[in-house]
Amino acid sequence: MHQTLSLSPLASSSQETPQGTYAELKHVLKQRGLLEKQPTYYIYRIALLCAMFGLGVLFLLFVHVWWLQLLNATYLAFVWTQIGLLSHEAGHRQMFHHAWQHDLVSLIGGNLLIGMSYGWWLEKHNAHHSHPNQVDTDPDLAIPLLDFTGTADLAKMGRVRQLLVKYQAWLFLPALLTVALGLQYNSFTFLLHKKARYYALEWVLMLAHVVAYLACVFILLPFWPAFLFVVVHQALTGLYLGAIFAPNHKGMPVLEKECTMDFLHRQVLTARNIHAHPVTDFCYGGLNYQIEHHLFPSMARNQLKAAQPIVKEFCQAYAIAYHETSVWQSLTEILSHLHQIGAPLRRIKA
Repeated sequence: MHQTLSLSPLASSSQETPQGTYAELKHVLKQRGLLEKQPTYYIYRIALLCAMFGLGVLFLLFVHVWWLQLLNATYLAFVWTQIGLLSHEAGHRQMFHHAWQHDLVSLIGGNLLIGMSYGWWLEKHNAHHSHPNQVDTDPDLAIPLLDFTGTADLAKMGRVRQLLVKYQAWLFLPALLTVALGLQYNSFTFLLHKKARYYALEWVLMLAHVVAYLACVFILLPFWPAFLFVVVHQALTGLYLGAIFAPNHKGMPVLEKECTMDFLHRQVLTARNIHAHPVTDFCYGGLNYQIEHHLFPSMARNQLKAAQPIVKEFCQAYAIAYHETSVWQSLTEILSHLHQIGAPLRRIKA
């Protein structure tokens, strides 16, 4: 039986904003100094993360109780994700006044410390920012086996994928446990097939990461505790990364491939903000201000909070839907979206 789900992505006809309004908004933020680089802030942040990373390494070196090392693996999952967020900000040129400084932070933080290719991330993430939530153009929608768009022909899927999509709302959170390994796998695959700007250096740093990581863990711990350490560390890093990135766009309107919507609407309507709070701001690395980040990706993390009320008021003035919600509600919206996509498959009797 042929069944497809019509989730109605946004119409391909453009929604136009009066000419100059985005430029007007940018001008206001620039006048208030919110688009200026923040080197002092980021020097302190880099120092903090270096200290946190060093603390985890020292714990690994000198504590010989294996179950305490599992707590250390949990702690280092948090630190690695924070380093990944820092590399993300460097990729957007938020920190310093020279490109080489951002490249250095990304290569050390991304390639060496967490094993993620800077070149791969830059290419993938720039494509995402250019076409957020747009079918066939946003790489973040290309999730293996699951369906986040609701535009796929369910009847043409293989039986295994149909089964996964059918229950994908239940599988989503467990799937996040594989995110970190997926990033590393995609990084190596990218470097095998493409020439990045720092091709040789990226290879050296990523191989150094793998060797140092596995050597430290398996030399300092017995085999099975070391194996558990790696599993816990990689799984929780993936869960944390996924929990940060998923609320940004998942479950928000999906744009058709031919959509010609203007930049302002495209960035605002496809993004979701999480309510601001000092803990949320720190844990999300500023990505809870997803709308502001997408409108001004080079804006430093510590400026996003001040920019939000300006952007929000601007959107209200031009009747542009500005979606902001809680952490829990964002998860509810994502899971409801995934559940709805799989609904036609659940209605088919075996």
